[in-house]
Amino acid sequence: MLDSILDPRRWEITFSSIDAFWDGFFVTLQVVVWGLLLALALGTVLGIFSTTRSCVLRAISRVYVEFYQNTPLPVQVIFMYLMGPQLLQIVMGAAAPVAIPPVVLGFVGVGLYHAAYVSEVIRTGIESVPRGQMEAAKSQGFTTVQAYAYIILPQTFKVILPPLCNQALNLVKNSSVLALVAGGDLMYRSNSFVGTYGYLQGYFVACALYFVICFPLAMLVQYLEKRSKRIPKAKKLDVAVLETAKEA
Repeated sequence: MLDSILDPRRWEITFSSIDAFWDGFFVTLQVVVWGLLLALALGTVLGIFSTTRSCVLRAISRVYVEFYQNTPLPVQVIFMYLMGPQLLQIVMGAAAPVAIPPVVLGFVGVGLYHAAYVSEVIRTGIESVPRGQMEAAKSQGFTTVQAYAYIILPQTFKVILPPLCNQALNLVKNSSVLALVAGGDLMYRSNSFVGTYGYLQGYFVACALYFVICFPLAMLVQYLEKRSKRIPKAKKLDVAVLETAKEA
């Protein structure tokens, strides 16, 4: 086994196919970037829903979170792959099933999945901000949306940056699920290479390229965790601060 891994001929063949790995790498990178944006946007909305006084909004958030946290990501992606084109056909009134590009399928799949986890992180962060700040903001004429945008969420994100970065790391690794539906991502390219040649070197290359994405994020998590210890927890804002934020 060790001899085959160190075999220079196998490595030469592997590196001669490196363009295919780079193609998969950039597909994975697109899925990660768009998936993160979707997870952050939807997770923030759901996190706010879960902290409101509206029973309906809290129920929507809870049902979404429980569904996505208690069903496997591979099942969700395969379901989208098989049923998505047919659902789009019905919605758009098309004559045939509407094909979903692999990148779209990938980032929507991991984005919707991680939005459930991001929403829980957002909810925890919002709950760490004293409720009196919302009441003080409203007493100064802020609407609920303005209070969240200018007062609550800025403090929330300072507290939750480390766990949010951890979710980003998990999203990068979970993007490999796209290989199940021949999405052309890095894991799919590696599987294709190993299936063609039978050389495990393909997986070593995949590990190295995933490391290129994950290592900077891991360093960012460590930095933010150290930095967060120096950030004072949310304090009660005075009227002058509220008025300044409202003018902005």
